[in-house]
Amino acid sequence: GTDLHGPIIKQKNSNRSPAIIIHNKLTMASFADAARFLLLTAVGIAGNPSTADAASASPVSGWRSDLDWAALNSKLSSSASLIDTSYDDYTGECFPEFSVPIMSRTNHALIDQPSGMCLPWLYLGWEMSWPRPSENGHLNQTADQALQDLLINPPTDVESWLADPTNPSLNLPSKVLFPSIASDVVAAVNFAKENGLEISVKNSGHSYQGASSKKNTLLLNMNRYTHYAPTGITDCDASILGSTVTEDLSNQPCLLSLAKNKSSLIRVGGGENFDKVYRAVIAANEEEGYKYHVVGGAAGTVSPMGWSWQGGLGGTTGGRLYGFGVDQVVQLEMVLPNGAHVKFGPTEWEDASAEGFTVPRTKVVSGVCRSNPDEHDEEKWIWGRCPEDFDIDFNDLYFAVRGGGGGTWGVVTSVFLQLHDYLPFSAYFFNMFPSPTEECSAIAPQFAEFKAKYMSAPSLLNVTKEHSLACGSPPILDIYCYGEEDVMQAWARLLDLNNLADPAKVACLFNISGVPGYAELAMLGNKNDRIPGKVPDSPAPSPSGNPIAGVLVPQSWLDESEENIKTVLENELNTPYYAFGGATASGPDQANSLSQAHRNAAFMAYFSDDYFWGNLFPKMFDISDKTKFPPVFGSNHAGFLTAGPLKEDWTKPCPPEWTFEERREKCISFQE
Repeated sequence: GTDLHGPIIKQKNSNRSPAIIIHNKLTMASFADAARFLLLTAVGIAGNPSTADAASASPVSGWRSDLDWAALNSKLSSSASLIDTSYDDYTGECFPEFSVPIMSRTNHALIDQPSGMCLPWLYLGWEMSWPRPSENGHLNQTADQALQDLLINPPTDVESWLADPTNPSLNLPSKVLFPSIASDVVAAVNFAKENGLEISVKNSGHSYQGASSKKNTLLLNMNRYTHYAPTGITDCDASILGSTVTEDLSNQPCLLSLAKNKSSLIRVGGGENFDKVYRAVIAANEEEGYKYHVVGGAAGTVSPMGWSWQGGLGGTTGGRLYGFGVDQVVQLEMVLPNGAHVKFGPTEWEDASAEGFTVPRTKVVSGVCRSNPDEHDEEKWIWGRCPEDFDIDFNDLYFAVRGGGGGTWGVVTSVFLQLHDYLPFSAYFFNMFPSPTEECSAIAPQFAEFKAKYMSAPSLLNVTKEHSLACGSPPILDIYCYGEEDVMQAWARLLDLNNLADPAKVACLFNISGVPGYAELAMLGNKNDRIPGKVPDSPAPSPSGNPIAGVLVPQSWLDESEENIKTVLENELNTPYYAFGGATASGPDQANSLSQAHRNAAFMAYFSDDYFWGNLFPKMFDISDKTKFPPVFGSNHAGFLTAGPLKEDWTKPCPPEWTFEERREKCISFQE
């Protein structure tokens, strides 16, 4: 949770019904609750109808047929679509993709299904990503049972659970709206507010918590929303901008970019994913000569609209040079729970270089409201001062959105993202080209040691900090670099230090150069003929995603001793994620809610609960203040089984044999 300075939105006129009050502190019992909280657009949720109601092509029947859906439909643009959905849509449209051979399976196909309900992990369609039937959201079931069902020993009953349209654990919306313009979103939010409905928001559904799917909600699937990226790149010209921010904030993105010594931006729509963003940047680079670089996710089907708000790890796209995804945001456009269509961003800033920061500190965030929210033509939108009774604190809202999670504070309709100057790209692959060999497999531990030292302790390999920060790596056997680096020389040096100097072993690390960037390389290596010309997704869709979260290993602890690197490598459950350090620590504007643990981390790694809480946690983190639990986990790919230690003893893990109700009561929540 995040302590804010005050309520973000509150109604001053007591004669009017409150749209929503967002309180000073989130008090969810667990992150699983937070993921399902989404955007609460009313004080209460009316009714509890079954999600298995029959689907209908007419928006006036089906779920909550007591409501005047025709009234909502009449306010939508001609290109918007409001439909009833059902369990049958999920099984008919989504299930088949999970039977496709793994190398051909893709979330691109799931995103484009007509109902808009498909999810990249099949079980996300059930509460807690667990299809075992439960009347109370699995509160009386145990984490042990979940692990057995999902990963260790799936029972034969799973097929019957998945085939049961009356399974109480189903967690699918029964009404879906595909907005195409902001006025559609405004109409939907106002309708939900007036009728006591809850709203869920979805772009690609790439959330291991299932945060974009919830039963008894009106789902806003943003995939058909206006695409801005193809024509959204702006080159900022200081000579025509002026020196002050205009009242409508039209020049604010460029003025802030220039203050960061950057000169280009890209506007991205609320329904666009990184495949679309990357291809827009590639097209501009091919037309104008390579000049632009964008920080983004590794999978083409990941979207800035979820990725950025949880931090955004750029291990493949230069995040250690340019910061987290949250640091790329320059201006936001949203529809808030009170129905206001707003845009906002920093309008006052100051130099913070004396404190070691590479970007200005945000001092004031200003926003404007659209005075004609029903206008469909964007060229006729009128932006101006927000009505006083809205009382929107844009400083708090900007702080909360950037790091506070997607689908929580409103519906993001577009965002301006920072573009950076293009740098030459190179990629390295271990034991992959021309094909894996036993000789290379035998030195895999040395490669793991090499990555850890090159990224997080470069001086041990006589590598400069600058050359280290040029590179990053997701939790696989690849390394991606921008600008000057010395990966091959350092790899040969590591082998020599281990008495393994041999040209054949050096060749186990294969360099690919001459490809302009990560997205181009991903498309070049895409062997899936179902998605030609697209940036592929990774990992491929599967029944269930990662059930736990990674630990943000502090750089300060790693610096204490070379032995600490060895400790991590000997006890990790998966290859660490190297997307931290450098600009992720020095690049924030000091006005976002991303945890300090992200800023202080060397990398993210996975450990067993028993080993981590009892051994590493007290050494890595300051736990002297028993009233303040330190931030530990990264949000990227965090699963629903993640839990902190016992509240009464922070060095003991939360027992998996306890029910989820007991775990909520007696263990530190993932969110906390």
